[in-house]
Amino acid sequence: MRKAIIIFLWALLAAVVVSAAGVFFAIWNGWIGYMPDLEDLQNPISKSATQIISSDGKLLGTWSYNKENRVIVDYNEISENVIKALVATEDARFYDHSGIDFRALLRAVVKRGMFGSESAGGGSTITQQLAKLVYTQREGIAHNSTERLMQKPIEWVIAVKLERYYTKEEILALYLNQFDFLHNAVGIKTAANTYFSKEPSELTINEAALLVGLCKNPSLFNPVRYPERATQRRNVVLQQMRKEKYITSAAYDSLAAEPIMLHFRRTDHKDGIAPYFREFLRQCLTADKPVRENYPEWNYRQFVSDSIAWENDPMYGWCKKNRKRDGTPYNIYEDGLKVFTTIDTRMQQYAEESVEAHVGKYLQPAFDAGNRHKPNAPFTDQLTPSEVEAIMNRAVVQSERYNVMLSAGYSKEEILASFHKRVPMTVFSYKGEIDTVMTPLDSIRYYKSFLRAGFMSMDPTTGYVKAYVGGVNYHYFMYDMVSTGRRQVGSTIKPYLYSLAMENGFTPCDEAPNVQQTYIVAGQAWTPRNSSNARYGEMVTLKWGLAQSNNWISAYLMSRLSPEQFVALLRAYGIDNPDIHPSMSLCLGPCEVSVSQMVSGYSAFVNHGIRTSPVFVTRIEDSEGNVLAEFSPRMNEVISADAADKMLTLLRAVVDEGTAHRVRFKYNIEGEIGGKTGTTNRNSDGWFMGFTPQLVSGCWVGGEDRDIHFDSMVYGQGASMALPIWAYYMQKVYADPSLGYSPAVRFDLPEDYDPCAATGEDDFSPDEEDDMSGIDIESVYE
Repeated sequence: MRKAIIIFLWALLAAVVVSAAGVFFAIWNGWIGYMPDLEDLQNPISKSATQIISSDGKLLGTWSYNKENRVIVDYNEISENVIKALVATEDARFYDHSGIDFRALLRAVVKRGMFGSESAGGGSTITQQLAKLVYTQREGIAHNSTERLMQKPIEWVIAVKLERYYTKEEILALYLNQFDFLHNAVGIKTAANTYFSKEPSELTINEAALLVGLCKNPSLFNPVRYPERATQRRNVVLQQMRKEKYITSAAYDSLAAEPIMLHFRRTDHKDGIAPYFREFLRQCLTADKPVRENYPEWNYRQFVSDSIAWENDPMYGWCKKNRKRDGTPYNIYEDGLKVFTTIDTRMQQYAEESVEAHVGKYLQPAFDAGNRHKPNAPFTDQLTPSEVEAIMNRAVVQSERYNVMLSAGYSKEEILASFHKRVPMTVFSYKGEIDTVMTPLDSIRYYKSFLRAGFMSMDPTTGYVKAYVGGVNYHYFMYDMVSTGRRQVGSTIKPYLYSLAMENGFTPCDEAPNVQQTYIVAGQAWTPRNSSNARYGEMVTLKWGLAQSNNWISAYLMSRLSPEQFVALLRAYGIDNPDIHPSMSLCLGPCEVSVSQMVSGYSAFVNHGIRTSPVFVTRIEDSEGNVLAEFSPRMNEVISADAADKMLTLLRAVVDEGTAHRVRFKYNIEGEIGGKTGTTNRNSDGWFMGFTPQLVSGCWVGGEDRDIHFDSMVYGQGASMALPIWAYYMQKVYADPSLGYSPAVRFDLPEDYDPCAATGEDDFSPDEEDDMSGIDIESVYE
C-alpha cells in the first residue's frame, strides 16, 4: 500500500512536470495563448498604424487608434542615472539572471505566500515586467479566467525569449521606451520632455529617481497631483541606489532633502512637427463624398469646395474611393499604410520658427500693448458694445462646451449660465501654459486676443508642398488657416487682374491716369481711395501702378476689362469660392480665398502661365511595401507664356521698387524675387505672396474675427504683418546648402527681357500699402 502511494505521488509529480513542460513548449511555439513577434519589438510603430513620412525620409507622425505619443531612444541616449535607479529599485540582480530570477521568486513565494510578509519584495524581473507590457498592451486582449490563468506562464516565456533576442542594455532601453509614465508620456524620452523639459540623457539623479519611482504605480505617485507622495517614493528609489552602492550615504542625505523641481509640459499627438499638415492630410484622405445635407446652411461654400475636390483630386477621400482585396475601404488607423509626403522637415521647421519669431515675439506684444487701454479689446473701438456682445454670443453658441452641454440635455439657460462661472483652466501664452481661474466666456475673449497666421511654401514646377503652417499653435488654435480658413485677399488679387490685362494686349509700359474716379458698383457710386497721393494727376505705367499697389490704376484697368472674364480667370487660377460674383470692386480683393489657393495661383507666374495644384502626397504603400497609389502634379494653362513673362516683370518691380521693397533693404535677400503685398479694410488682413524661380510661398496674418486688428498701418499692412515671415523663412532656406535652393537661380527669361527698361520710372514710394478703404463690402455681394 505504501509503495503504491509513493509510486502514485511520483507519477503525479512526473505528470505535473510533463504537463507543465508541455504547456511551456506550446506557449513557446505560439500554440497556446499569445506570443508577440519579439524581433519587431524595437520598431517604435505599431504594425497597424499608418506612418506619415517626409520627403527627406523623416517620420512626421503616425495615425493609430491609441494615439500614443512615444519616441524611441537608444540605450546610449539615456542617462546612466536612470539605468542605475531602475536596476537598483526594480531588479538588483538584473545582470545575473536570464529573464527569471528564481532566487527572488522563491523568496517572494516563501515570505509573502507562506508568512504574509509585506517586505518580501517582488519576484518580477525587469525583463518580466517588459514581457508583461508587451503582453498586456496587445490589441484585443481577452480578460477571461483562462486568459488570466495563462498570463503569468506566457510572461515567463516572453521574458526568456527577450533575453535570447536582446542584450541587457537593449532590454533596459526597451522597457523604458515601452513604459507609460502618465500624462500621455509613453517612453522615457517623452517623460523627460513632459516632466522636466529636457532630454533623457540630461536627467539628474533626483529626476531619474522620480521617473523610476513612477514605475511602481504612475497614478499613485503622480508628481503633478501628489508631490509629497511622489517625493517619498523618489526617496525610496534613492535608498535602493544607496543600498546597491550607486550613490554614497552623504549623497543620499543631500538628494533626499531636495524638493521636487518639475518643468511640466503636457504633450500629446497634437505636438511635433507639422501638426496642421498631418491633420489636414488625415481629414483629406478619410473624407466622405460630400452630401449637401451634411453641411450647415451657412457653409455652402465648403460644400462646393469639397465637391470639386472629390471629383478632381484623387487624394481627397482616397480611403473611401479605393478598396482593399476584401472589398472594404482602406483604414488609416489599422491597415499599416505608409504615406509619403512632399513636406521637407528642415523647411517645415524653418517655416514654423519664422511664424513663431514674427507673430509670437514681435506682432503679438505690439498688439497687446495697443489693446491695453481699449475698452473693447481685443476688438476695434469702432464697434459698439452691442456689436461686441453679438460677436461673443455667436462664439459661445459655436463653442465645443456649448454643443457638448446641449447634447447632454442641458437647457440653453443652464448652458449660458455656466459660461459665467469661474473655473480652473490652463491657457496658452507664448511664454508657456498658465494655470488660472476664469469664466469660459472670458477665456473665449482671451483666445480671441491672439493673432493668427497661415503659411505655405511650394515648388512651383512640381507642386510639391515643402512647408505648411496652419496657425501659431495647433494645440490651442486648431483651425487651419492654410486650407480651411479663407480671408479677404486685398491687393494680392491685383496680379490676377493685371494678368488679364496682359492677356488682352496691355504691357507693363502702358500708361493709365493716376486720378481718383467714381464708378458704379451694383447700382451704387463707388470711389476707391489710396493711402498715398504720389504722382497724382499724372499718367503712370502699369508697372508703377502694381508696384505701388495703386487702387486707382486697378480700378481703371477693371473698367477697361470684363468683370465676367475676370471671374472666369480667377476660377482658372484655382479660386473656387462660389461667392465670387462679377463686380468692379472685385479688382481690390474683397473675395475670401485660402492661402493654399493663392500659392497655387501664383505658381502660374513662374511656370509660363501654367498653374500647378498643390501636391501633398507622392505615393501610398501598404504594410508590405506595395505601392497602392501615386500622385502626380495637376496642371492647367491659365494665361499665355507671353502674359506670364510680362507678369514676372511687374511682380519683380513690386519687390525691387515697390511695396515689398523691404525684402531688399531690411532683410537683405538677394536673387530674383517676385511678390505682392496685400492689406484689407481697417488692416483686418495682412498678406504677402512671394516667389523665386524655385519656390512660391504665401502668408496671411490677422485676427480670428475681422474686427480684431491693428489700428495703424505701421503694424497692420501686409508688408509689416506677413512679409517678414516670408523673409525669415527664405533667409533660413538660403542659408541651408543641403536644401539646394540658391539666390543665384534666375527666372526663365531672356537676359535682356524688360519691356519697361526705357520708361525712366523713378518716383517710387516703397513700403506704402493701399487698403480697400471706401469699398462697401456688403454692396459687392448684393
